[in-house]
Amino acid sequence: MVTEAFFDLLETTWPTLVIFLVIIIILRIYNLKSGGKKLILHEELLQLMFVTYILLLFELVTSKDVYIGGTNLIPFREMFRYPIGSENFYRQVVGNIILFVPFGFFATYYTKINKIRNISFMTFLVSLTIEIVQKFIGRSFDIDDILLNLIGGICGFLIYVALDAIRKKLPSIFQKDGFYSFLSLLVIVLFILYLLGFIRI
Repeated sequence: MVTEAFFDLLETTWPTLVIFLVIIIILRIYNLKSGGKKLILHEELLQLMFVTYILLLFELVTSKDVYIGGTNLIPFREMFRYPIGSENFYRQVVGNIILFVPFGFFATYYTKINKIRNISFMTFLVSLTIEIVQKFIGRSFDIDDILLNLIGGICGFLIYVALDAIRKKLPSIFQKDGFYSFLSLLVIVLFILYLLGFIRI
């Protein structure tokens, strides 16, 4: 399952994540302090989430693969190979979509792009780069992975657009930085409780 794969990834990468995030947080605090900039908590937390995502993505796409050295240039061949609902379907098909949902969301948030073709092009370039690199490090190149990543990137874009549209229609009290900072902290606390096993989905 996708959740199990995520926990397996965290189990091997948490030391790197902890060290890297502590360095980033310290540098960012001193940067804000020396520059006299205002701390907007939810924006800082989003940046940390983006850095964490990039680190986890790097670890995931450069680690050893079950399918070594293969090449698939025929669209849809691999994704339709797995029975719907099987473990491989969730890991290879659903997993590759979910993998790029955060990319689509964060890319849209930071660039403020408003066209699907732009996020599609960005996602395609990043996914193509990953597949080419994987081919040169002994993993497989799969056109289906690019297509599934593309769907994930577009989903992330649509999620951002939908949430932004909802935000703009909310009362002014729900558009303030304080509200989003509280919401961000709540999400992080819930996520930590989930990781520690106090919450089950």
